[in-house]
Amino acid sequence: MTTYGSKRIVTGAHYGLRDWMAQRATALLMALFTIVLLAQVLFTSQPIGYDLWAGIFSKQWMKFLTFALIVSLGYHAWVGVRDIWMDYVKPVGLRLALHVFTLVWLTGCAGWAIQVLWRL
Repeated sequence: MTTYGSKRIVTGAHYGLRDWMAQRATALLMALFTIVLLAQVLFTSQPIGYDLWAGIFSKQWMKFLTFALIVSLGYHAWVGVRDIWMDYVKPVGLRLALHVFTLVWLTGCAGWAIQVLWRL
C-alpha cells in the first residue's frame, strides 16, 4: 500500500476549540456586565458618588453578576496567559513556575475582588 504526502502527527494538549470558545463566552459575559453597569450609572438621577456605587452593588442580582464576572475574568486571563507561556517559554521548569505564579496571582486577585464585593 502506498500513501502519498506526509502523515500529520498532532501533539500537544488539544485545548484549541474549547479554549477559543471559552475566551469568547467569557468576553461576552464581561461585555454584558459592562453594559449593565454603564446603564445603571448613566440612567440614574442621583449624583455619582459612594452612595450610588454602594446602591448598585448591594443588590443580590448585581452581586451574582459581579461574581460571575470575577470568575469569567479569572478564567479568561488564565487561558490567555497560559497560552502565552506555552507558546513562548520553552524551558519546562520555568514554564511550570510561571503557570503556578499565574494561578496563585489570579486566585489572589479573585479572592480580593470577592472580599471587596461582600464587604459592602
